[in-house]
Amino acid sequence: MTKIVDVIDKKLVSTFTNDVVIGMDIGSRTGKAVLLAEGKLYTAITPTAVFTQQTADKLFAVLLKQTGLKHSDIQYIVGTGYGRISLNFGDIPNKIVTEISCHAMGAHVLNANVRSIVDIGGQDSKAIRVDPKNGKVVEFIMNDKCAAGTGRFLEKVAQLLDLTTEELGHEALKATKPSDISSQCVVFAESEVISLKAKGEKRADIAAGIHIATARRIRNLFNRIGLEPDLVFTGGVSNNAGMKKAVEEVLGHAISEVRLDTIYAGALGGAVIAQKNLALASAEKEELSASAS
Repeated sequence: MTKIVDVIDKKLVSTFTNDVVIGMDIGSRTGKAVLLAEGKLYTAITPTAVFTQQTADKLFAVLLKQTGLKHSDIQYIVGTGYGRISLNFGDIPNKIVTEISCHAMGAHVLNANVRSIVDIGGQDSKAIRVDPKNGKVVEFIMNDKCAAGTGRFLEKVAQLLDLTTEELGHEALKATKPSDISSQCVVFAESEVISLKAKGEKRADIAAGIHIATARRIRNLFNRIGLEPDLVFTGGVSNNAGMKKAVEEVLGHAISEVRLDTIYAGALGGAVIAQKNLALASAEKEELSASAS
């Protein structure tokens, strides 16, 4: 449990309500959820199951256990991410929102000045431009046609280097002369890694080369929509220290530090949108009541 005031941008804390809502981001590899309730923020995370509803149900149960709340206490849920379409929350009011919008809103409330977002997930990568006035998406572009530049690609490379995914990023930081990985296709990039290993190149240098090649793919996305600071890095790969370093160097912009693990950015954005939807519904109800009288 965290107090909202301890993680949300101070300029935006006053926009939060006491409504009890959940944002649920079911990614291709990991499910994340954020519950907002009376000035507090709770998180839950679990590997994504074969059936995404199982993942959602597990996250829901974890949050209820953490908070001591009941099913009937939840006022609204927003679902997002890879598995959002198939989610069912029964009698709780809910809405499905794209992960683009949710990541934008989540990054916005963590840093009110954010204008650009790098989002690297398990099966895609995105460049997103955000309006700092309201956290809405200005423009975005996505790479979901090729595995290169995604979390899944980094997992495969880690296996080739006899590392875990977590170790891969830290290994890249030890590099003295990053390897040149030129292939834009994941299959050929894997072949390059095998070839570089056979030539005796250092594991750290190969790891760094892979992260730089991935960052270049992100740069190509931003070349098409424009890049402005502040820059926030979200998604499952955002905790990879080697990837963060490569992105900063290749894009030429520092990644803004925020006070919540940005793997939860999509879920947080969903929860914020849930509160906004409740506030909008309440305002519309009051307006109707006033006009009727």
